[in-house]
Parts: sequence; C-alpha cells; structure tokens
Amino acid sequence: MPPRRPVPNPGFGARLRALMDIDKIADALEQTGYIVLKDALEARLLQGLLSRCQDDGTGRFVASHVGRGTAKQKIETLRGDVISWIEPGDATDTAFLDRMETLRRELNSRLFLGMFDYESHYAIYSSGFGYGKHSDVLQGKKNRILTTVLYLNEDWQPEHGGELVVYDPAGETEILRVQPTFGTMIIFLSESYPHEVLISNTTRRSIAGWFRVSGS
Repeated sequence: MPPRRPVPNPGFGARLRALMDIDKIADALEQTGYIVLKDALEARLLQGLLSRCQDDGTGRFVASHVGRGTAKQKIETLRGDVISWIEPGDATDTAFLDRMETLRRELNSRLFLGMFDYESHYAIYSSGFGYGKHSDVLQGKKNRILTTVLYLNEDWQPEHGGELVVYDPAGETEILRVQPTFGTMIIFLSESYPHEVLISNTTRRSIAGWFRVSGS
C-alpha cells in the first residue's frame, strides 16, 4: 500500500488553482458526477510524469491484480496493465501528489465530500490488453469517493483504441467515451460509474488515482 500523504507545499496550490477551474469541477461533479479536463496539468509536469511512466525493467513496475488481501489475484483477461505506486520520494511524483492534495482540499471545501487522502499509481498497458468493466469501490466498502485518471499518451490516434468507457450506475448504458490523449484527465464519482478500458493497439500510459475516506 502507498504511504500517507505528507503536508504539501502551499505554493503548488496557487498553481493548480490558476490552471484548473475548481468551481467548474465542483459544479460538474455535483450536477453530473463526472468531468473531462483537457491539459489538466502544466506541460512541464506532464512531461516529467511521462518520463516516470516507463518500465525500465528494474522491478519498479509490477503486474496488476484484481481485488485486495486474500482475494487478490492476477487475471490478464480482465486486467492487463503493470503498475507502479506513486510515492513522495521522487520530485515529480511529489509535485503531482501536491496538486492532487490541493484538489482534495478545494473540493472538500465546496462539496463536503469528507475525502481524507489520495492513492495513485502509474499504469502501462501493452498492446492487446485492457481492463474489463468494473467498479472502483471495493465490494462491501464505501472507501473510494472520487476517481481520477490522467493520460500520458503523446500523438494518440483513434485507431490505437484504449478508450475509457464510462457506464450509467446500472452498468448497462454507455454515457461517455474518453480518448486517452496526453494531458487529458477524467474525474468521476467512484461509486456511481462502472467503467472499462478497451483493448489498446499500442502501449498506453496513465495515472489512476482515488480520493478516499478516513480508515480505508
């Protein structure tokens, strides 16, 4: 499990507020439960995150699993990415986590969501893999409040596949399809929207994250 977040540098908060329209995000989450942002973070940070989202064979990236604890298992037919948890020891990771901490505080102040912390990981899907339809809330627990996905794919083309498909709460009707283009971020209510990652025809990179309640 990733460590708890340290106290952020408040200077990053002003940068995030200058880049993101927090009120617009809060309004969208309150009205529809999701929002898609283009160029969600500054270009220099996005390039740094892309450099970090590379599997160099050192063991930093590991095969993903489905479930947690004794129920955790690897099922490539359902989920085929390799992941690396984001931790504050690296300067680029810390910068990203600081911006997400600011977003947590700002949204809590507007929507009273009670979000306590944030966990996130880099994810790399090789060609031919995706992630079947699922919910981000662990069964029997209301632990994740908001999901964020930030895409790190330069020059992504529609024929590359790999879209995120978001469904209605019943999981039956597609309501949104997001191309994983560089700098795009989607934020949505974790409990409300089942989703899947379609099979990618080339390497696909992203950061998945979850704002959680205390004790989760």
